[in-house]
Amino acid sequence: MPTIRAARFADLDVRTLHDLLRLRVDVFVVEQECPYPEIDGRDTEPATEHLWVDADGVVAACVRTLVDGDGTRRLGRVATHRDHRGQGYAAALVEEGLRRLGDGPVEIGAQAHLEGWYSRLGFRRSGEDYLEDGIPHLPMTRG
Repeated sequence: MPTIRAARFADLDVRTLHDLLRLRVDVFVVEQECPYPEIDGRDTEPATEHLWVDADGVVAACVRTLVDGDGTRRLGRVATHRDHRGQGYAAALVEEGLRRLGDGPVEIGAQAHLEGWYSRLGFRRSGEDYLEDGIPHLPMTRG
């Protein structure tokens, strides 16, 4: 039975950290052929929380919550392993991330081809398209 887990960077065990990073590489670099994924350094911030779906000991999907210095709340790095797609894991993680961030607006930099998916979760476009790591994105906000 899949379980949602959460931890701050300092509380992640080495194996889980490896598996979270491996999932991102598999999804963003291997599948999407992103030649230079952005490493923004935000994973280690004390307020950043990592959430993942543990499916029988496997990190099947992940997301992270962030709070900027100005108080802006964000979700990011949403990824699901190809073998676990279509089971609602990413949507459950986004909803849990929103719950953990509390009431008020939450921003996300969504891959452009996923605009409809994020719209179904209550996000709305909040600006112009842009490229991140060579992949078309758009800003979206919920709340």
